[in-house]
Amino acid sequence: MSASNKILQAAAGNAAGESVYVEDVFSTYLYQGTGATLSIDNGIDLDGEGGLVWIKERNDTGQHHFYDTERGATKRIHSNSSSAQATQSDALTAFNSNGFTLGTNSQVNDSGEDTCSWSFRKQAGFFDIVKYTGNGTAGNTVSHNLGSVPGMILVKRTGSTKDWWVYHVGSNNGNSPENKYQKLNDGPHNEADSTTAWNDTAPTATEFTLGTSTNVNADGEEHIAYLFANNDQSFGDDSDEAIIKCGHFSANGSGEADVNLGFEAQWIIFKRHNNSTAGDWFIVDNMRGWHAEDRDSVRLKANDTSVEGSFAIYLNATGFTGAGFAASGAYVYTAIRRPMKTPEAGTDVFKAVARSGNSTAGTSITCGFPLDWVVTQGRSAAIEPISYTRLQSNRKKLLIYLTSSEGSSGTNVITSFDQDGMTVGTDTDINNSSYTYINWFFKRATGFFDVVAYTGNGTSNTTQNHNLGVAPELLIIKDRDAAERWVVYSSALGASKALYLNENFAAVTDSGQQWWGNPATSPTSTVFTLGNDGTNNSSGRDYIAYLFATVAGVSKVGSYTGTGSNVDVNCGFSSTARFVLIKRTDSTGDWYVYDHARGIVAGNDPFQEWNNAAAETGSTDYIDPLSTGFTITSSAPADLNTSGGTYIFLAIA
Repeated sequence: MSASNKILQAAAGNAAGESVYVEDVFSTYLYQGTGATLSIDNGIDLDGEGGLVWIKERNDTGQHHFYDTERGATKRIHSNSSSAQATQSDALTAFNSNGFTLGTNSQVNDSGEDTCSWSFRKQAGFFDIVKYTGNGTAGNTVSHNLGSVPGMILVKRTGSTKDWWVYHVGSNNGNSPENKYQKLNDGPHNEADSTTAWNDTAPTATEFTLGTSTNVNADGEEHIAYLFANNDQSFGDDSDEAIIKCGHFSANGSGEADVNLGFEAQWIIFKRHNNSTAGDWFIVDNMRGWHAEDRDSVRLKANDTSVEGSFAIYLNATGFTGAGFAASGAYVYTAIRRPMKTPEAGTDVFKAVARSGNSTAGTSITCGFPLDWVVTQGRSAAIEPISYTRLQSNRKKLLIYLTSSEGSSGTNVITSFDQDGMTVGTDTDINNSSYTYINWFFKRATGFFDVVAYTGNGTSNTTQNHNLGVAPELLIIKDRDAAERWVVYSSALGASKALYLNENFAAVTDSGQQWWGNPATSPTSTVFTLGNDGTNNSSGRDYIAYLFATVAGVSKVGSYTGTGSNVDVNCGFSSTARFVLIKRTDSTGDWYVYDHARGIVAGNDPFQEWNNAAAETGSTDYIDPLSTGFTITSSAPADLNTSGGTYIFLAIA
């Protein structure tokens, strides 16, 4: 990062020397309108730093509403319309240090209406807003504080009915894009060549140039410009990572494309720019549903008032693929990286919820964060442990205790993944009034937990990218397309061995290196290596992988040796572990699960076993609290504690 960019970074959002993360400057926040004053706490400092809030109803036709700190909270414009700015005193009423406040206006806060908001904070290397007055003169330059060359600029004349004009670095397939402009409010509009837009002058790290068009440079008229950076690598722990990228790609004759961003995205806007009859500005994000292959993702159109629809664009660890693009279509895109902070507390990334079913559709179960993986199991009855993952969507499930392939989950099981949990229906698997349940919620976070969806190729020593940021110490993989075991890598055992999550077998030695390559290769901070076994790498089959590692004070992946007496397992926590998963490795033994919701106490502790569908066992005292982790008691069976026995565990504070 250049010295000038470091200065800009320090001056624009964080104190000198502090790292900036995508979570500090961008948020997708889903909410349900109340019709009453509503404060949205998304952790984005809009009041102190400035920024843009973009709001759209999801399941009802309605405008896209733009509010920014340069024009003021009550001033709105619409990305889908050329209409002039208007004042709404009861819509977005305030920008706050942790989000924004809404009034009672039904366009942004309709009672019971599912609504999406995207917040962009001003930050060098990411996003800037400039309000300026045009002069009608070709070559007029407008200064900005982006600190790097913009990849996309959206301009709207605020006082008149005028189209939004767009500069994008991917226009004209990246060849002299400053000669072209597009229209944000007019999707079918093809990119056009005109000196009146940007005066055929490329923007710089300090200014952009205007032509004579009254859309972008009307004499004496106010305009607003939103500037998005492109691949500025000044973010993250070492201030050397990008969180936003703008570019272009082309689909093949079958409408397929594979785009490598260099990171996993959480938000993208893209548009076809080489056809005059079609080319909506599609928006996809991971909160509303940006899925792995086999389930279309949820999209909105920035240029249209329509409700959410679907698009065959699929998320992966380094970018995205798709099969729904126009044949031989050329597209521009702007993508924002997924969250990247290392967690500081176990409560930020894990929660167990023990509850009684109520047979009521629309029941919300909250965990306090956007979940990425949830496992649910019956307590009072033999209801199997079921896995649901955001990447697979709430309508896809895997049964942990079986080898069966991915199944479709009905509409009355998990009806949606929400901002801070999930909403469920009345299905016996999750919410029948005759039963009690336990739900384990996990959130992806650097160093702690990651999820990777990939397609196998049948070739040994294939590597798969991940975003854990450190080498995984526990890796669980399941074939989504076929009946295969849940294969498990443990750093305590090494790459020459494997376990099976759905079985109680001892660790199996692989003489042919079929699981983790040949020679057997442990995963690294960026990739994990696969053999050619059907459990994790059969050609053309889709897989899902769950990766865990140790974060000081948050999680611990480790091992211990049994003694037959009490065994204190020091995880380095400041209090008792809230979740513990244990498996014996030198002999048979079930996968035991303990959690804070049902109690890890100095007495009987209920437990579940993930490798079977049995009801909860609650009348045993096999685990006790420990101020730095947990204690396995002398009364525990050989599955958990026998002299000389070896065990692996995952614990979360």
